[in-house]
Amino acid sequence: MDIEQKQAEHIDYFVKQASTLNGSALTNLVVEATSHPSLFAFSEILSLPNLLQLEGTENSVYLDLLRLFAHGTWSAYKSNAGRLPQLVPDQVLKLKQLTVLTLADTSKELPYDQLMQELDVTNVRELEDFLINECMYVGIVRGKLDQFKRCFEVQFAAGRDLRPGQLGNMLQTLTDWLTTSDNLLVSIQEKIKWADMMSDLDKKHRKDVEERVDEVKKSLSLKADVDFRGHEEIYSESGGVMDYEEDRGRPKRRRHPIG
Repeated sequence: MDIEQKQAEHIDYFVKQASTLNGSALTNLVVEATSHPSLFAFSEILSLPNLLQLEGTENSVYLDLLRLFAHGTWSAYKSNAGRLPQLVPDQVLKLKQLTVLTLADTSKELPYDQLMQELDVTNVRELEDFLINECMYVGIVRGKLDQFKRCFEVQFAAGRDLRPGQLGNMLQTLTDWLTTSDNLLVSIQEKIKWADMMSDLDKKHRKDVEERVDEVKKSLSLKADVDFRGHEEIYSESGGVMDYEEDRGRPKRRRHPIG
């Protein structure tokens, strides 16, 4: 089962559970969801009306916590730890995994120094173990650990929840990309048309050359035939003269007079 299918099943489970709860009962669900080892998306839970009702109550910090897991990072939690619930180890791990996804979304080549600072990791061995065991093995990222360049080269990263207002920016980016793609497609089509035209001209040129070559061959063949016939006639005439001369050169028989 791939990670997308797992996500869909876990999201569906927590959405159904949250839909039946209210008030303080939702706080335990928030902790359970943000601690779950295979759940990395929280927008659907955040959009539930009964969960949004926590806003302004004594349990609103759990709504803030869920928002942090949807869009934030480990460093963002440390900056606001004083007003948020204390995290259990599974939540710390989850938030650091989500931090890697955020960084992978901004760059496909992540320096070790940046990762160690963002994840509070003290050495390269610990960082590489985390990337292998807690990120690549889990399936949320794929990439290459380059010890020579001291960086993690990202080949794939699971997407995170969209931040408020981010959808509009993504739609604009997509629109710009489609416009660029349309222009590129027109350019490609024009180049194909030009190539086809040049191919047709080349074919016509080759045909003309072949026809000229055939004409030259025919002309040379005709000339050779005429020359050959001329030599035959000369040969025949020369043979007749030789016969005549040979005949003149023969000794004539003397005629003896009668009587």
